[in-house]
Amino acid sequence: MPADLAVIGLGHLGLPLAQAAVTAGIDTVGYDPDPRAYAELRAGRTPVEGVLTASEVRRMLSGGFRPTTDAAELGRVRTAVICSPVPLGPDRTLDLTALGDAARALAARLRPHTTVLLESAVPPGTTETFLRPLLEEGSGLVAGRDFHLACSPARLDPGNRTRTLANTPKVIGGLTPACTESAAAFYGRLTDKVVRARGTREAEMTKVLETNFRHVNIALVNEMAVLCHDLGVDLWDVIRCAETKPFGFQPFRPGPGVGGHGVPVDPGCLPYSSRTPGHPLRMVSLAQEINDRMPSYVIQRCATLLNEHGKSVRGARVLLLGVTYKPDTADQEAAPAREIAARLMDMGAQIGYHDPHVLDWRVRERPVPRADSLYEAAAAADLTVLLQQHRTYDLQGLAVKAQLLLDTRGATPAGAAHRL
Repeated sequence: MPADLAVIGLGHLGLPLAQAAVTAGIDTVGYDPDPRAYAELRAGRTPVEGVLTASEVRRMLSGGFRPTTDAAELGRVRTAVICSPVPLGPDRTLDLTALGDAARALAARLRPHTTVLLESAVPPGTTETFLRPLLEEGSGLVAGRDFHLACSPARLDPGNRTRTLANTPKVIGGLTPACTESAAAFYGRLTDKVVRARGTREAEMTKVLETNFRHVNIALVNEMAVLCHDLGVDLWDVIRCAETKPFGFQPFRPGPGVGGHGVPVDPGCLPYSSRTPGHPLRMVSLAQEINDRMPSYVIQRCATLLNEHGKSVRGARVLLLGVTYKPDTADQEAAPAREIAARLMDMGAQIGYHDPHVLDWRVRERPVPRADSLYEAAAAADLTVLLQQHRTYDLQGLAVKAQLLLDTRGATPAGAAHRL
């Protein structure tokens, strides 16, 4: 059956887009080659925790959303949006394998006058030098002449119910001006504001800048956290004071590490960097180095606190609170909790966890015991470590119950716990 839209890749990017499209009355088919994702969606469940609820999936299905594993459906749409994952590979460069597979599946069925959009976070140049050749070779069509091609990197804030696709401006860069306008016409049905970039590379680089901005500023406050602890300065009070400045400052807060789907990207390390005369972004590389050190710093603080209270890490009962990368969501993408737990295990600690959004948690494929009663577990643990500040946590009460509490988020009342 023909549809207005095909969303390719039903993960943390594709599902919210499909939901917005169905809500806007757009006839939408969702393609994902993973049979598990298809089965979960058909059963009215979400295949990706923390993205949509089961009730939201059921509303999408009742609104006409059709998940499929049949790539033939891609040849019957007016618009196709690629939302494939682009994870970090072992060499810390972005892995475009899933994107390539999606492009080939679409290209074999691409029809003239279709609008193809890329939402995946990709290195600058990917739309034009990677995606375009795959689409043209597989279809025999020419981008910009026979079909429209544009990039519009996703802007999502998982767990944020006030910032949705509808009220978040959408940046669009097309291969040609006509491609940009075709993309703008589509996204204009979903969002209040469309921002036109000069081209695909400008749109791609916008995402790089936004992600690097976050990581560089988090790295700054992470370094400040270590410095302030050494000097006996309350960093959280410093941030509280600094954020009263009405210009030239934006508050960021330290933590045990940086998680999330957006990874910092240094264009000097990209697969297409040899085609440009640019230099590596040294500040981005340094920020990543600093942020990668934070789990080790948390372990160091844990060991020091236990030692100061006459205990060793080996044999200590350590309770980790909040194992997701953001508060009030089940999304665990790149959360530092798993690395912290693994290192504590290596040191001989007995690890338990509590998270209201994660009912089963594994580290190195081994299940970690989940605390049923938060207060009882905190009272029994030699050390409780707050890694994520979920709204349901009563931190004042927790500080009273816990034998020893390390707050890596600065969420507890002043003096109630040891802060990062």
